[in-house]
Amino acid sequence: MFGIGMPELAVILVVGLLVLGPKRLPEVARALGKGLAEFRRVTGEVNKELESARSMIEQEARDHDLARRKAEQARAKAAAQKEAAEKAAAAALVAAEGGGLAPAAEAAGTGDASAPETAPTTPLTAMASTAAPATPTLVPAEGAVPVGSMPSAPSADEPGSKV
Repeated sequence: MFGIGMPELAVILVVGLLVLGPKRLPEVARALGKGLAEFRRVTGEVNKELESARSMIEQEARDHDLARRKAEQARAKAAAQKEAAEKAAAAALVAAEGGGLAPAAEAAGTGDASAPETAPTTPLTAMASTAAPATPTLVPAEGAVPVGSMPSAPSADEPGSKV
């Protein structure tokens, strides 16, 4: 237990017998045994409590990790759905402008055979080919001073400056 062999234990018992006497030695040994048993019981309870706390923390970490992975999967799924919706909207825009058949119709081969061959369009090229909206004309607000007519700040050479 503590690295005490038989000779060391015999020396301790002889010294205890000489110091305590034959009547008191069994009482002290009994009290020492009860104290060690209580100490072992308490340390066992503490170890069980620590183990249960550790397992609870590990379970919470696993639950948190699972929730994080589910959230990442949901975000990826939403991003894929958004991308698919954008592609469908771009294809619908191309089809509405008469720039060709919708990609689904081209894949199915439902196009007119006599129609001239056109280069396949992607959503980016379809968006780039659309006419850009006209740039808005800026109208000055009421009471605004045109930029060229604003008075300049006084320079250090002018007599009324405080620079």
